[in-house]
Amino acid sequence: MAGASPNLGHAGDSVVVRQRVSPLVSPLRRLLRRGARAHAANLLSKLHAADVARLLGLLDRDEVDRVFDLLLQRDPERAGDVLAELEDSEAARILEGRADAEVATILAQLDPDDAAALAADLPADVQAGVLELLEQAGHDDVEDLLSYEEETAGRIMSPEIFTLHEELTVGEAIEALRSRAEDLEMVFYLYVVDARSHLVGVCSLRDLILGDPGEALANLMNKQIVAVNVDTDQEEVAQLVARYNYLALPVVDHGNKLVGLITVDDVIDIMRDEETEDILRMAGVGEDEEEVLTAPLWRNVMLRLPWLFAAWLGGVLAAQVIEAYADLPQMFLLVPFIPIIVGMGGNVGTQAATIVVRGMATGRLTGAQRITTVFREVRVSLALGVIFGALLGATVWATNPASEASQRLAVAVSLSLITSMAIAASVGASVPIALKRLGVDPAIATGPFVTTAIDVLGLVAYFSIASVLLLA
Repeated sequence: MAGASPNLGHAGDSVVVRQRVSPLVSPLRRLLRRGARAHAANLLSKLHAADVARLLGLLDRDEVDRVFDLLLQRDPERAGDVLAELEDSEAARILEGRADAEVATILAQLDPDDAAALAADLPADVQAGVLELLEQAGHDDVEDLLSYEEETAGRIMSPEIFTLHEELTVGEAIEALRSRAEDLEMVFYLYVVDARSHLVGVCSLRDLILGDPGEALANLMNKQIVAVNVDTDQEEVAQLVARYNYLALPVVDHGNKLVGLITVDDVIDIMRDEETEDILRMAGVGEDEEEVLTAPLWRNVMLRLPWLFAAWLGGVLAAQVIEAYADLPQMFLLVPFIPIIVGMGGNVGTQAATIVVRGMATGRLTGAQRITTVFREVRVSLALGVIFGALLGATVWATNPASEASQRLAVAVSLSLITSMAIAASVGASVPIALKRLGVDPAIATGPFVTTAIDVLGLVAYFSIASVLLLA
């Protein structure tokens, strides 16, 4: 499910979509104020469900509730489609306070995976009542999906999957497909099972149509299947789809029984959610976009406090380092260059950490590739350090009297910048890998943890090099 908060625009909307939806806000509000429900319904009927969801993102909460009530009364199925386009938390808010029977009726209009995602955000007492009503109406697959862990293939899969028995012929398979085509979500891939419903092969719709009607599916199907288990993490599912360019992935249980299907539209939602989560964690502001945007002031303060405390602690440690070298000869000449030594190191460290974190998140960096990447980032930082170190040394030389002291200062700041950038790259690239091995999300590595370490180590390297050269 995707969408926006009713008080917020959809941050990812294209310009085209905004131009299409935004001009409708004022007319829709006028119709709602006048009670012209038929005209409002007519306006909404001309929009795609996704555009209606985006339109709701530009209205206030009272208007959102009124529009959804209108949709629900006119066409419950379309109301369900709109609900499926909203963020889970906002969809749950719209259903808040409604009778369990009404909520169950709405959820019954949705695909099981969308209904399960929405039901998961309902209060526990409401969820129990709604699931019981859904089960009585024959929609027990929603409760089955909720039995799987969050963010796993089992939770996000659709149990409505079309299968063919391996003993069927191509002609019989086509007839079976025709009889059920209207009820299917994905027919580009046709999954073949044995008598125990075990996944044994897959064939494309193209292969089926072009095949000999009398040929057995067992001879036509591809037995090299890429499938995921119900417990597979959703991020790994997204990586597989991206790697092999599939439109769907079959989901099997621990006995290799085919139980569901994950389609590419679900994967797009996964990738967006995972990337948003990583970005927020890297910034140290939490991991849930909805919470960050709508949480109360005190909640936002508590979310950010640990990270900023780490940054504050790093600043204190950096101050201690500076104080420890306070008696260094010509300290007054070294202080002006602290920002550039620390700043360049911080930037290089963040770049290296971002590359590694992203590489691991997409599955591009695995095993020995991670170590290779660390060494590559260090080499790149050394090359950059030589360039900017030479520029900084030349600047110091040009702005200070031509003396032995200025020569030593130029060499000191130049070598310090090279060293600081090399240290930053090694720390920025290696910390996410270490955290990954410890079972900690590596996205947090680009926060104050890395920058603090880089600041302190960079200053130690700077003053150590300067003390050696200036005291020589």
